[in-house]
Amino acid sequence: MALSKNDLREIDAILVGYLKEGRVTPVYARDRVIDEGRRKEITSTYISQRLQRLTEHGHTRNLYDDGLYELVSEPED
Repeated sequence: MALSKNDLREIDAILVGYLKEGRVTPVYARDRVIDEGRRKEITSTYISQRLQRLTEHGHTRNLYDDGLYELVSEPED
């Protein structure tokens, strides 16, 4: 079942934004979140969990099961 934008946490929306630009890994997303000052601390494990949730709902795909994610569909309003 797809998520709506109201179902997203702030970090999910940030990740969807990154994914709209191209593929991401949890480490890349973590580093970018911190570099952009969106969070002072965040783990790549937590980012991975959020990406897995988006995958479970059909919004992302984990390419080759190696942690490289791409956007399949955006959550809707």
